[in-house]
Formats: sequence, structure tokens, C-alpha cells
Amino acid sequence: MKLTDNEIRDINRYLEKGKPLPEKYRFLLFEDKREVELVWNGKTSEVCNVVLPFQVIEQVDEPREEKAVKLQMDLFDMQTGRQIKGWNNKLIWGDNKLIMSSLKNGPLREEIEAQGGIKLVCIDPPFDVGADFSMDIEIGGETLTKKPGILEEIAYRDTWGKGADSFISMIYEGLVLMRDLLTEDGSIYVHCDWRVNSYIRLVLDEVFGKELFNNSIAWHYSGWNKKLSRAFEKRHDNIFFYSKSVNTTFNSYFQPWASKEEYVKARKQKVRIDDDGREYVLSDAGGGATNLRRDIL
Repeated sequence: MKLTDNEIRDINRYLEKGKPLPEKYRFLLFEDKREVELVWNGKTSEVCNVVLPFQVIEQVDEPREEKAVKLQMDLFDMQTGRQIKGWNNKLIWGDNKLIMSSLKNGPLREEIEAQGGIKLVCIDPPFDVGADFSMDIEIGGETLTKKPGILEEIAYRDTWGKGADSFISMIYEGLVLMRDLLTEDGSIYVHCDWRVNSYIRLVLDEVFGKELFNNSIAWHYSGWNKKLSRAFEKRHDNIFFYSKSVNTTFNSYFQPWASKEEYVKARKQKVRIDDDGREYVLSDAGGGATNLRRDIL
């Protein structure tokens, strides 16, 4: 750290008067050289490190295929079919921050990593749709209004009670815990909409690194907005896809067609042959565009 005499005098003057330092000194005084970052009231690098015990509330036993049971004999009681150990196949109820902190710092961490670790995280955080969680329910021809419960009111207050600052603090801390829980080849998918996608994208860049951003998936949904005459419709959500590292595992969702006949049947198209003897079908391009040729390989 190299400061000029004028900068040192300037800093001392601000400190003596009890005034906050200008933003430029944050980069001069500290080694953190991030040139672009999201800043909010109450920002901190500290995250929850609480470890709480897990208690079994309910156990649901479903018939298991014989093959699956044989593959996991050490995890299940062969008499009852109940799972006797292992961290998977569990639905955990509670505050997600406390749960993730307990998984990260508690005794289950070693067991999780021994079984391959957590490779995939999918989350659907709140979208700031409003504080009113009431809904109308029809019972016997009568319409009753369900008022928000105390837990819903507390959740909304903690998430949005202080505006965007409290939401960003919540999502930032949660994403740091998720990142630390993921294996090196793991990845995360975050669902959001137009209300908070700009905040979440910047927080993800900061937590995971913008170089580990893979894609923004557009989840289009149907519907009709009567305001279309005055504005474009909001008809899609975003799913941000980030990796823990460059060595992420990605399983393609494409599968080859079993046969040419299966391909043609699925598209319900007539097979055509061009002058060179190559087979193809015509696919609808949509939007009034002319049909597009798809070669059958």
C-alpha cells in the first residue's frame, strides 16, 4: 500500500472529524482490488456458522425395487426397508440458512462428501411480489379469505422489510453457503423474474465469479396480458446457471433418435429427397416464416 503525503493527511482529516472516507480510499487502503461490485447497506463477508441437530419428525416407507435395495444394502434395514443411515432421501424442514450452515459445519459434512458431495443446487428465491400473502378459498359455496400467518409475515419482514438491502443480504449469504457446499464439479440454477433478476445476477457474479456464468435460461410461459397495447408482455422468467469451477459436470439433455422412422414420426412430416439423394423434412419456423429444411442424418 503506497499513499502520498496528501492522501495520508486527507485520511487523517476525515478521521479526526468523524466523517466517512470517500469511496476512492476503500481501494487505496485495502488489498481487495475488485473494480466492479454490488454494494448495499449492511454488506458483510461473514456468513452463518451455526450447527443445529437434525431430528426425525416423520419417516415414509415406500416399496423399493429389489435391484435398488441390493445396491444399497448398507443404507437400509432389509426387514423394514427403512433407511438406517445416509444423508440423502431427506426432506429437511426449517430455516434454509440454518440448515445449510448445519450441513456445511456439522457432522453430516463428512458423510456428504464421502458419498460424492452435493453436485446440484436449484433454488427459487422470493421475487418481491408484495407483502400480502392472503388468498381466497371457496368452501361449500362460501368464499373465505386466508390471512397471512405469523411465519409468512416474519419471512416477508426479514426478506423485504428494509427494502432491497435486506433481500440482497439474505440471498448473498445463502449463495455463499451453497457455493461452499457444492463439489468442485457442481453447479447451481437460480430461478428469478424481472423484479429481482438484475440484483441476483450481480450477486451470483460476485459469489461464483462472472467467468463461471454459463447461461441465462429463458423460461417462457403462456398467457395473455391485456396491457399489450401499451407495453410488451412480461412472459418469461430467468434461470441463471453457474458452475462451482471450470471443471463442472454437465449432462446433455439431448438423446439420439433410435431410428429414422422414429424421428419422422415424432415430427409428423413427410420425408423428401433432394436432387443429390439426401433425405430431409420441412419444419415450421414459426412467426409466419417459411419452412426450414432439416436433413435426416
